[in-house]
Formats: sequence, C-alpha cells, structure tokens
Amino acid sequence: DPQQIELATASKRKLRRFIVIDEVVDKLYGSKVREYFEENNVQHKILALPTTEETKSMDLVLNILHEVQNFSLDRRTEPIIAIGGGVCLDIVGLAASLYRRRTPYIRVPTTLLSYVDASVGAKNGVNFLQCKNKLGGYTPPVASFLDRSFLQSIPRRHISNGLGEILKMALMKHKGLFDLLKKHGKYLLDTKFQSCNGFAHHGDAALQTTRIAIETMLEELAPNLWEDDLDRLVDFGHLISPELEMRVLPSLMHGEAVNIDMAFMTYVAHARGLLDAQEKEQILQCMRGLELPVWHSGCSWALIQRALRERLKHSGGQPRMPLPTGLGVADIFNDTSEETLERAYELWVKD
Repeated sequence: DPQQIELATASKRKLRRFIVIDEVVDKLYGSKVREYFEENNVQHKILALPTTEETKSMDLVLNILHEVQNFSLDRRTEPIIAIGGGVCLDIVGLAASLYRRRTPYIRVPTTLLSYVDASVGAKNGVNFLQCKNKLGGYTPPVASFLDRSFLQSIPRRHISNGLGEILKMALMKHKGLFDLLKKHGKYLLDTKFQSCNGFAHHGDAALQTTRIAIETMLEELAPNLWEDDLDRLVDFGHLISPELEMRVLPSLMHGEAVNIDMAFMTYVAHARGLLDAQEKEQILQCMRGLELPVWHSGCSWALIQRALRERLKHSGGQPRMPLPTGLGVADIFNDTSEETLERAYELWVKD
C-alpha cells in the first residue's frame, strides 16, 4: 500500500522489528538477517530459540511474549517476524495472536514442509499434555515470504519430509502434480528444490511442484479458513499421524508420520475397491522414490484404533476419512467398516 509506505518513511520514529528465528537457522543466516536490518537502519531485536516438536509448548510462547513486552512493540505498525520451520511459525503465530489480543506477524518458512504447508492458512498452536497442537487458534499472518534459497542448507531428509505434504495434495487433488513427483522426485531431492541451469530436461520442476502444491492447498483452505466444514481433503494423512508422531518422538518427522498414515490409507482405499492393485503400487513406489517411510513398527493396530476414536471426538462424531479414489482424485468417507480397516492393516503389515 503506497500510503503505508509513505507513512512509514515519513515518520520520524525509527522503524523497529522484533524477529523470532530458529536457533539452527540463526547459525546459518542470522548474520545476513542482522546485516539487512542494520543496513536499512531498523532498530531490531532477534530472539533465537530452539523450535522443535519437543519444545513446542506454552512455556516457549510465554518466553517470546516476555521479550515482546520488553521490546515495547507497537501492535499496529510493528509485525513480529517468524523465521524458521513449521514449529517456529506455529509458536510465533500463537504468541502474536495472544499479545494484546492480536498482533500482526509475518511468516518466513525455511524448510520445505513449512514452505508448502505452514506458510499457508490461519492455524497456529503448541503441543499440550502430549497431544499435538492441542492449544492454538486461527490467526492468519499479514504475509508469508517464500524463498527457496533457504532449502539449500537443510538436510536431504528434511526435503523428503516436505515432499510428504506435497504428495498429499497430489494424491487428493492433482494428477499432474503426482506425475511431476514420480518423474522428478530424485532430481528434486538431489537439487534441494533449487532452480538449476543446465537441467532443461527437468524444466523448472522445483518451481512447478511448489507452486501447484501451494495453489491446491489454498484452493482447499481459503473457502474454509476457520474449518467450519469438517469434511477436509487436506486431512488426508492426518488421521493416525498425530498419535503416531507424538508417541514415537523424535524418531519420525511430521511429513514422515503423515506419509505412513497415507500409506495405510492407500491400503484402506484398495481394500474398499477405490484403488486397483496397480494404482496402489504406483502410489507406494512414488513414496519410496521420494525416500519416505511407508511403515513404522510403532503404528500398531491398537494405536490406529485409538487414533480413530480420537478423530471421532473432534470431527462431529464422524470419521470424515479422506481416501484416494484414483490418482489425483479423492472423496470423504464415513462408512469404512472395522473389518475393512483390519483387512487393510493385515495386508499392509504383510507387504
């Protein structure tokens, strides 16, 4: 907004920014961030914190809020900036939503998972009583700044982890995205989603893949930002994974747990006759090609039953189970029998 720019530059008050950055990201990029604010003559406070699933708690939110209060932040003109992965963005979003009832904040995702998932939508939250994101709210950021150059420095496993959420959108909504992942998956892992010259036969697979993933995610989230409608295709991979992820911390990352859930649900779709054997195998081969786990010993039948019971509590008494009905197409089902689930589980274990 030109008016806002004029007001900001004309003001005699020095620009001020409060930044929360993941401590690992700070080691890699903190000097560049500080240099940026110094060159632009912005008074700033940078708070580097360990933001992991194990530290994702109200304690960390309160720690941030103490520092925000000490900084004397103006909630109308000084957005909090979050730089890090999904956990960092979630924690800062919750802190911002609580400070003086609502303070604007900006998301700067630095992992592939947060780039295509946490950067989009309004949700924020923290873990509570060993339950994933049990406390939280819906406060969208004023902006998300997407820069794939951050992905150069993250480990290969983190790239694979993010590919789990991209595959979710491919299986639910976009056959073309599924084909891109099948064809270019290894290349995307090798190049860490950087747009490389001299690889014309791959096109710009990184840009295409991330753009389609984000656009399909927005298509699903934008009309239902506050989750008034509980029938959500984006819940694919999120029926069993929250229970599994918290149970086996820290052995599984979020996208890996989601993929294990999706692998089981692929077997459920096959057991229901929604996918033929060839389609099921294509999905599993794609998962393996993206170096994602398709099984975990912690995913017992008892855990699945417990996770689905928990699902019923929070989805209006219906399972609202998203399942693929082909490659890139899906629907929500409420009538999957216990017998079908058990048959799918037995086949999954056997395979």
